[in-house]
Amino acid sequence: MNEKRILLLIIILFFAKSSFANDTIIVRKDPRIDILVQKQIQLNKRSTMSFANGQYKGFRVQIVSTSNRDEAFKIKADLLAKFPEEKTYIIFQSPNFKVRIGNFLKREDAEKLRDKIQNNLSQTIYIVEDAIEYTPTEEEINQ
Repeated sequence: MNEKRILLLIIILFFAKSSFANDTIIVRKDPRIDILVQKQIQLNKRSTMSFANGQYKGFRVQIVSTSNRDEAFKIKADLLAKFPEEKTYIIFQSPNFKVRIGNFLKREDAEKLRDKIQNNLSQTIYIVEDAIEYTPTEEEINQ
């Protein structure tokens, strides 16, 4: 009986010692993993800013929404004459033709153009979220 107690005591001490052991684990990773993680972060940022068709989420200034096609094209021509540096779009959403101008990533930039245009027009114009044409710079691509 005494031998069984001693054996049991030895087993208990063995497990107690192993459960309180302070072992150290050293993990060695390939430094290329950090590069891959950074690239994935960039891809995730870009995917949140863009649509599946390659266009980016941004803002445009909507000048008018009208059911008169001729009026929409006349307004577009006027905008092209006054603001040749900005692209102008006509979007047909039945039954209306919407005239929009600009491709802006930031709302503040669209507000600046809206203020310029508002000085030349009497009607109220709006900033709308839209899929915009945008080409990222080399710096943005390589960030």
